[in-house]
Amino acid sequence: MGRRFGWLWASYAVNAFGTRFAFDALPLIAVLVLHAGPAQVSALAAAGLAAGAAVAVPLASWLEFRRKRPVMVAMDLLRCAAVGSVPVAFALDRLGYAHLLVVAVVVAAADIAFQAASGAYLKSLVAPRDLLTATARLESTAWTATALGPPLGGAAFGLFGPVTTVVVNAASHLLSATGLGAIGGGEPSPVRTGAPRAGDLVEGWRHALTHPALRPLLLNTALVNALIMASSPLLAVLMLGELGFTAWQYGLAFAAPCVGGLVGSRLSRRLVARFGTHRVLLVSGALRACWSVGLVLVHPGPGGLVLVIAVELALITSAGVFNPVFAAYRLDRLPPDLVARTLAAWMITTRLTTAAVTALGGLLAALAGSRVAIGVAGVLLLATPLLLPRRAPADPGVTVP
Repeated sequence: MGRRFGWLWASYAVNAFGTRFAFDALPLIAVLVLHAGPAQVSALAAAGLAAGAAVAVPLASWLEFRRKRPVMVAMDLLRCAAVGSVPVAFALDRLGYAHLLVVAVVVAAADIAFQAASGAYLKSLVAPRDLLTATARLESTAWTATALGPPLGGAAFGLFGPVTTVVVNAASHLLSATGLGAIGGGEPSPVRTGAPRAGDLVEGWRHALTHPALRPLLLNTALVNALIMASSPLLAVLMLGELGFTAWQYGLAFAAPCVGGLVGSRLSRRLVARFGTHRVLLVSGALRACWSVGLVLVHPGPGGLVLVIAVELALITSAGVFNPVFAAYRLDRLPPDLVARTLAAWMITTRLTTAAVTALGGLLAALAGSRVAIGVAGVLLLATPLLLPRRAPADPGVTVP
């Protein structure tokens, strides 16, 4: 798909590896360095997502009418500075829980702006018939980075100290910004038709919620992501605290199953060509909700580690098929002048839902224990397939060459 997509792909790979290398770095630092409990760890995740999403709301309409590549570079540099402040504070013995909260907010807001801009940029960079191929390649790269990053990061965490992974993460954002700058080529400035309006802020939500194909997918993805992500800090507390797993074992439990994500994303294009977009979305979307309830049975020792790996393998394989098909399907249905706003609205909705569910999960864990909260999230996930679109929409599906 050309040199420019190659640079975008390379930047994405570096960014993805750095992020996965620092997998759950802030919760791990909160637990192992600041000795935070489950309520504080959940609050860290929830506050970062909620405040970051709130900050991103006015950014959505602003970035729609800006060139996307400079926005992506700026967000990479902002994340580099925010994440890089953690090892500096740690070295000066000034690292505290409030500092981690501020970093979580800045990174969450920058993530939303970066992903909204990158989705719009990708749609302008590749032909419509190549969208599924491009999203599948990016998804494969993400799962490869997730397979390699957490165990390496966990080993580095244990060998070189708690902030090593954060240093690598900051460097990855800097390298990503450099790669994005190397893409070159002109990018025309989007033309605003008419004066800015207050309604610009909600145009993305209006389009997603009134579109018959996108509305059920917005509701489904927001709830599925929220329930899965809400269990993550609770599982970290359970495995690293009560059950006594080491940091590298925790990283391995979430890295090894990512082979399934790589396989799923590689199969997604073939499955769409054979069965059609809607059927693949429906089946893989339902399957990815069926496995998390098994995490309630995790126990100490090798058997517990194998159980977590098996559950995550089934979940991630299903998500590996679903995610690139969903990403291409969504981009296919967004008008060029609404891509950034709709993607930003989508991510803000997902982050706010995740923040609310994570906070409730932390409260439930404080009252009844992390295992109970993980089990409740798993049971609720079983109902989310009811929100998937039951019939194929009338508009055309994703183009597959």
